[in-house]
Amino acid sequence: MSAGRQKNYADKRRKDLEFQQGDQVFLKVSPWKGIMRFGKKRKLSPRYIGPYEILERIGKVAYRLALPPELSRIHNVFHVSMLRKYIPDPSHVLSYQPVELNEDLSYEEEPVEILDKKEQVLRTKRIPLVKVLWKSHSTEEAT
Repeated sequence: MSAGRQKNYADKRRKDLEFQQGDQVFLKVSPWKGIMRFGKKRKLSPRYIGPYEILERIGKVAYRLALPPELSRIHNVFHVSMLRKYIPDPSHVLSYQPVELNEDLSYEEEPVEILDKKEQVLRTKRIPLVKVLWKSHSTEEAT
């Protein structure tokens, strides 16, 4: 009796996801404990990766994705519960600025201005802290 009520409540909130061929989706990464994924462990590891393009629909609830070569060992058909729709956002696209490298593959940063100065006081000494705006960076990237 209570199981029926729980089922009705869950069914009211459930929505059937459907994707079209060519849609972009994120792929859910399974949360195995102690497994290092993408260079990070547990909380900091990504929950979704992608976006990937849907190649075709297989049955009612499975989709074939276009995975990159580094994921070629993974079967490329996934249940709809493992997918999340990707909504394009211009802020996700990073602008590319070429970096001029020296012959030894190093580069030099040029300071533009000092944005902030403060002094951190420790028990036995004082450490000056300076926030610098660099030539090839925005104010958010000042260090």
